[in-house]
Amino acid sequence: MPELPDVIVYVEALEERLIAQRLLGVRLNSPFLLRSVNPPLEDASGRMVVGIRRLGKRVVIALEDDFFLVVHLMIAGRFHWKKPGTRPGRRLDLAAFEFPVGTLLLTEAGSRKRASLVAVQGEEALAALDPGGLEVLDASEAQFRERLLASSHTLKRALTDPRIFSGIGNSYSDEILHAAQLSPFRLTSQLKEEEIGRLFSACRSTLVSWVDRLRRETAGRFPEKVTAFREGMAVHGRYRQACPVCGTPIQRIVYAENESNYCPTCQTQGKLLADRALSRLLKEDWPRSLEELESRIQAAKSPRTKE
Repeated sequence: MPELPDVIVYVEALEERLIAQRLLGVRLNSPFLLRSVNPPLEDASGRMVVGIRRLGKRVVIALEDDFFLVVHLMIAGRFHWKKPGTRPGRRLDLAAFEFPVGTLLLTEAGSRKRASLVAVQGEEALAALDPGGLEVLDASEAQFRERLLASSHTLKRALTDPRIFSGIGNSYSDEILHAAQLSPFRLTSQLKEEEIGRLFSACRSTLVSWVDRLRRETAGRFPEKVTAFREGMAVHGRYRQACPVCGTPIQRIVYAENESNYCPTCQTQGKLLADRALSRLLKEDWPRSLEELESRIQAAKSPRTKE
């Protein structure tokens, strides 16, 4: 799912191309994309683009007279910049936003269509779509602390809840927690003051560094290669690869459609975290340390001695 750094780069690329351009029309190729009926989507046609915004993980195309098109890319939605007149034709093409200078094509890989388009009229209606998460890059450490401790959750849950913090998802929460040297399953209510400060600094440094990196990678081009798994990430998507800090193999916990990637040495004092399903299945056989896990892996790889 595109998260805060990716969405910021999308917004900047769209600003360069769409500001002061007139929307000629929107061609829908999927009946499931549009999630609103009032105002009609047709009312967007002919209006000038006056701004591009980020609303959490959503991209907002602001048109004249406070008319807004709000796109949530979800997990597999992506934008592509195409030549003028391009029409959505492939199965993964959801919609085409047509402008005199080019076409903004919205695609979504996979069979489960979750990306959404909502048309709203007025700032109040737009604000109603905001989950209310704190913008970490605009917040003070005191504001961060207050929001973090307002309820007791695991750190992974707190960072990825859009009602608590804005724009952070599965990928960058892994990177933040590794930078802060904190377990993804540590409870917010258990954090010490020094750990809260460390987490705040890690949030800001991780997000800022990745925004800067993605800007350099696109270098004025449209960001076509938006992915949750990027070269240079410390832990996310790096299962069993070496931690860049200590060399320990990265571990992961898979649950539902998400996963947590972490370094046992840097984040959990060498303890292996167990997902609920697997730990219930193995019970006492669940390995308690990285050394125990490695010994079991090596034993499984070794050829069995014939009797």
